[in-house]
Amino acid sequence: MEELRSFGFICPKCGKAQVHQRSRFALSAAAARMECECEKSALQVETDGVKFRLMVPCGVCGGEHQAECSSENLLEGRGIGLACPQTRQLCCYIGEEQDVLRSMENLALRVEKDKSEEQEAFTDNVIMYEVLSELKDIAARGGIGCSCGSKRYSLQVSRGAVDLICADCGGKLRINAATDEDLDRLCCQMKLEIHGR
Repeated sequence: MEELRSFGFICPKCGKAQVHQRSRFALSAAAARMECECEKSALQVETDGVKFRLMVPCGVCGGEHQAECSSENLLEGRGIGLACPQTRQLCCYIGEEQDVLRSMENLALRVEKDKSEEQEAFTDNVIMYEVLSELKDIAARGGIGCSCGSKRYSLQVSRGAVDLICADCGGKLRINAATDEDLDRLCCQMKLEIHGR
């Protein structure tokens, strides 16, 4: 049986989660177009044999983004996530079907929360409060530092994330703070390391 790769994105026009499958052979042989059922957006994939170029409809910001990745990353392993350059939120998932389906459920929930709570300061106020509380606990035990060696940092809070920014080198670490999964992921961390420049 031919191995398939799954592609997931949120249609920026109708707002529905889309998951399409293509065989590895078909992806390597020719360009692919994966259209939303509303026919107003499509994920496009092209290859030159070494790398893949993708045009990704973005349900997070409403635009369309171009991305490039190696054949190995697109065709092998559990998969990859592509981020919206404006919001820095993941907007497209490629990989094994179960991983893509699970990721798309979380993405659809996050996008829906963003749209339904435009007036709210955060995507989910309770999750943001819990994430900030958890960050405070990690900081209290000296668990936040930068790979450059600094322990000095600042916080920058947005609707669905908190950025830890090194005061010395400017390196950043983004902590998503919009879903239960984001909170669970943070609660497993004893230490957080900012990626220094």
